[in-house]
Amino acid sequence: MVSISPEATQTNYAQVIVQVRDKEATPKLIGLLQDELNKQVPGAWITVRQLQTNPVETPVEVLISGQADTDPRTESEDIRSLRPIASQAMDIVRQSPGIAVLRDDWSPDSPQMKIEIEPDRANLVGITNADVAMSTAAAISGDPVGIYKEGNKNIPIVVRLRPQDRARLSQIENLYVNSSQENVKVPLLSVATLKDILETARIRRREHFRTLSILCSPSPGVLASQVLAPIEPKLNALKKSLPPGYQLQIGGEKAKQVEGFRNLAVVLLISLVGIYLALLIQFNNAIKPLLVFAAAPYGAIGALIALAIMGTPFGFMAFLGVASLIGVIVSHVIVLFDFIEEMHEKGEPLERALPDAGIERIRPVMITVGATILALFPLALEGGPLWKPLCYAQIGGLAVATFITLLLVPVFYSIFVLDLKWIKGKPQGTTAGPRGRANNVTNAQQAIMDFLKSWQGFRKENDDLSTRFN
Repeated sequence: MVSISPEATQTNYAQVIVQVRDKEATPKLIGLLQDELNKQVPGAWITVRQLQTNPVETPVEVLISGQADTDPRTESEDIRSLRPIASQAMDIVRQSPGIAVLRDDWSPDSPQMKIEIEPDRANLVGITNADVAMSTAAAISGDPVGIYKEGNKNIPIVVRLRPQDRARLSQIENLYVNSSQENVKVPLLSVATLKDILETARIRRREHFRTLSILCSPSPGVLASQVLAPIEPKLNALKKSLPPGYQLQIGGEKAKQVEGFRNLAVVLLISLVGIYLALLIQFNNAIKPLLVFAAAPYGAIGALIALAIMGTPFGFMAFLGVASLIGVIVSHVIVLFDFIEEMHEKGEPLERALPDAGIERIRPVMITVGATILALFPLALEGGPLWKPLCYAQIGGLAVATFITLLLVPVFYSIFVLDLKWIKGKPQGTTAGPRGRANNVTNAQQAIMDFLKSWQGFRKENDDLSTRFN
């Protein structure tokens, strides 16, 4: 499974992958498993989620970082400051509806027994810190002393106290410490004191700064944006009230979406500028390329309407589908303009050439667009969550932009040519003569007539030469 982000090996962590036969049953199964596992396995954090096609591990994340100082000596003080801020942020996130799992990635503080060695007493009897560490570790966890081979297996031999002598932490008080420098054995309490403390077992870092992340998984059918929208103003207010040196950021899907859209917007802007420059060279006019882009916003509106009707979220793939519509729309508009100007050059008035060009182009456009839309439907229905937003965005955008191209773009063209006169149309053949037919001809017709005249002159000269030769 390429979309799984494996965790580091931990004794208190397990990951189970359930593969279903029907992908449509997966969203329904997630909610049932989450509720039942929360009831059946108390005291554990259980997150049931569908494998994602994007690299976002948790849909909603709130990151609290302490960036004032990274000195290890101030670690406990920094942690004591991060915990209350994270608690406030978690209370705010908990107010949002549609939350299935809410936790942080540091885990709660775990009870620890701290051994504080008194240097004067330890030096007096020849005990070092390493002697105390080795004796206590060997008594509780064990000390490997050898390997027992059984066939092709290597079984480690570990020496430690009997189970009844190490069942409770309080029994550490009865341990003896062996000196590595002198042949002496002294009670542990004679050189050290024991204290029960609460200590943070896991500390996460982000860009080398201690960062506590609040992780939230929405309920099935609830988007991350729907969870984040009602609480985002409160999180921004908390961010402004943080003490100096602490920072609150919103991560998860929103951070990835903003980053991906920003990069894609830069690429899209460069593409639009390139298309504009190419059209500027082709048309030799600065206004015509803007008319070519006139139908693009309506294509984006059609894509959003299709996504809303089908209940598909607007993500990176949907944005990519909207961006890819521009090339199709531009090509249709360019061909339509070419038909309008060609019919106008043949002598047809511009007011008549505009609807005639739309009527003449409607059949090939409808055939190509209809074939594209019909081909996208199977991919949208069976292609999975990766292709569904892109397909629906293109289906809606093509359907709307096609009618806008054939109806609204000619209207814009007539306004800029006839009313505003910002675009100068190519000269029209004059219509004169007693029978109302065109007296003047186009360049192509003139070229054909010149060619025929030249051919007739050549034949006449050839006949004269033949007569003289005979």
